[in-house]
Amino acid sequence: MTADDVPAVRSALLRYRIMAWVVGVLLVVLVCVGVPLKYLAHNDTVVTWTGVPHGWLYLILIITAYDLGRRVNWPWLRLILIALAGTVPFLSFVAERSATKDVQARITQAESAGESEAAAAEV
Repeated sequence: MTADDVPAVRSALLRYRIMAWVVGVLLVVLVCVGVPLKYLAHNDTVVTWTGVPHGWLYLILIITAYDLGRRVNWPWLRLILIALAGTVPFLSFVAERSATKDVQARITQAESAGESEAAAAEV
């Protein structure tokens, strides 16, 4: 990644983080509220209203994770693990935090490399 790529990477990271949180919250509500209500109170309203959106938004999460991963050259295994994190309650939050730390470090590295190149070009 170069300093020129940083704005696009920041945008991709923001899209991924939003989707990770939305999908994660929906999954937690689905599993911790909806499933018990469905099987203990025989009320499947929460499952219906959170399960279907979670499924569709999970597909968008996969797309945003792939977009971010390709921009920062993540290995396929990392991409797959991050994508699967959207299927385990609370794990999408952990994956999002890990991905954010990694991408922020790469952005910092790219920006400092760009500054070094700019300083060398001035001399």
